[in-house]
Amino acid sequence: MDFGNYLDIAMFGVAVVLLLTGFPVAFTLAGTGLIFAGLGVLYGVFDFAFVQALAQRIYGTMTNEVLIAVPLFVFMGVLLERSRVAEELLESMGQLFGPMRGGVGIAVCIVGALLAASTGIVGATVVTMGLLSLPTMLRYGYSPALASGTIAASGTLGQIIPPSIVLVILGDQISNAYQESQRMLQEQAWANNDWSFVPGPPVSVGDLFAGALLPGLILVGCYMIYMVVVAIVSPKSAPPVPRDPENPVTLKKIAHALIPPIALIIAVLGSILAGIATPTEAAAMGGVGAILMAGYRQNEDKPFFIYAATFALIALLVLVATMDLRVSRSEISENDMMGIYAAAVLVAIVCLGLLVSLWRIARVGVLKSVVRSTAEITSMVFVILIGAALFSLVFRGLGGDDLVEEALRDMPGGALGAMIAVMLIMFVLGFFLDFLEIVFVVVPLVAPVLLMLEMPDGSTMSPVWLGVMMAVNLQTSFLTPPFGFALFYLRGVAPKEVKTVQIYKGIIPFVLIQIAMLVALWYMPTIATWLPEVMYGP
Repeated sequence: MDFGNYLDIAMFGVAVVLLLTGFPVAFTLAGTGLIFAGLGVLYGVFDFAFVQALAQRIYGTMTNEVLIAVPLFVFMGVLLERSRVAEELLESMGQLFGPMRGGVGIAVCIVGALLAASTGIVGATVVTMGLLSLPTMLRYGYSPALASGTIAASGTLGQIIPPSIVLVILGDQISNAYQESQRMLQEQAWANNDWSFVPGPPVSVGDLFAGALLPGLILVGCYMIYMVVVAIVSPKSAPPVPRDPENPVTLKKIAHALIPPIALIIAVLGSILAGIATPTEAAAMGGVGAILMAGYRQNEDKPFFIYAATFALIALLVLVATMDLRVSRSEISENDMMGIYAAAVLVAIVCLGLLVSLWRIARVGVLKSVVRSTAEITSMVFVILIGAALFSLVFRGLGGDDLVEEALRDMPGGALGAMIAVMLIMFVLGFFLDFLEIVFVVVPLVAPVLLMLEMPDGSTMSPVWLGVMMAVNLQTSFLTPPFGFALFYLRGVAPKEVKTVQIYKGIIPFVLIQIAMLVALWYMPTIATWLPEVMYGP
């Protein structure tokens, strides 16, 4: 037996084993790639030119404007978490819904959805809700398993509800895979003297945002329905929590907690879905909004500059939405010049508000910690991306992509059988690997092949549907033991009386709900494709 012909299989197996042992992901992928590249050269089955292409891959990553949204969304999420927005939301929603059975659990689901749409940082959301809500729920008699499961599951909503870092990274990978699949289909058509094939329009992160919005909201609704059902079937597991008479709930207090994050969600997500801004531009605007919000929270007695900057930012959005920015310099009219002058004034006001906010949050030391955390998280993501790029190049050079394509094409059931196999593999890998590892390693290998396979109706697979299915599947990786990150986060802040077994038991119903969401998407793909088609066309 010639071992050189099986290097691709051995390479993937070794990488998985090393990842399970706890070695750093980026160095595991890159090191495995280099070792098997050397073995491939030794056995004469690998062209080292594949490794030399790594520099071009890294340069492509550096010049990819979509990925700039990653540090910007991370900055926005970390800053909002440090500015105590989540604490105020939890307190207000908890007091509002607390008197009804299961009310605190419903409040946690709502706050999880709001934080998901405004921050998208799973760790920060789970830790914050675990510190603030879990002791309250336990003190008033909530089942430890139910309370833990609700907090962990609600915290992971940031992976499916846009804007989400996972959706940005997954959207970029799906976009690249779709372009590659269209290129390969065109080459096949030309080889068969079929000149009628027309590649489909490119897929953007905005398409995936629109596709994931409805499934994310449906998941929130299912979580809340589950809380209501548990409260009816087992009232002792989700008792009512009385309001604090010394801290009554008022309309002003609820508005103070809800309006800023909702306004930020509308500005960021709304500008993407409306086509006013790209995800990267919207992420930058979200960072500006988060800075203004944090500056306001530091000194609410002097809100003038923050209010002025906020209204100027809203006016800028309206101005950009209404102006035709495609005109050439020779076609600029007097009204256009007035709009340009007005935009310049509004930008100056926003900058003034930003300076005031930055000074406020820097003075208390928040800005330094936020920038440090943003740099750490962003560095981790991009170092993993570079390691995964080297791994992918070597795997392709060893013929692994041909092996994957052949295996998926020969799968019983055609495209649907291959899709089921990939979903099962990703679900199982989610028990042991982080979502970044799965996105960077598995998706580039299987997505181009899946997008080339013919569906039962004769069409090819929708990239938006595939992306949303993968996103919902990846969400389970945060909840499934033994390496579910949401479980680690919650275990770290949960009181000692909450056992690890109770946390694991509590997440089971929510994992089943997520699997049910996958089944619903399987039989009703329009849940994911309807909104993008309405907003951007088929």
